Amino acid sequence: MSEDLKTLHLVMHGRVQGVWFRDSMRREAEKLGVNGWVRNCIDSSVEAMVQGDSAAVDSLVAWAHRGPELAQVSRVDEEPGSGSFTGFEVRGEA
Repeated sequence: MSEDLKTLHLVMHGRVQGVWFRDSMRREAEKLGVNGWVRNCIDSSVEAMVQGDSAAVDSLVAWAHRGPELAQVSRVDEEPGSGSFTGFEVRGEA
């Protein structure tokens, strides 16, 4: 594995459910070569674990602050993450 590998746990708040956030994030992650997962949370936030090249992860985090067209992201909580991922999957609700 690259020493430049970055793993972050993200929680997006605002109008982020029911706006194609998860599938849009999966497509963006695949385009950037970022692995991990994304899922809806019971509190109406969206949670993700993202892993990849540092610059690609930073690009995905920047995208998460905007989200897809219909989203209204009010805040993104970011903390170091852990794990090893292959591909990017949309998971069920947490």
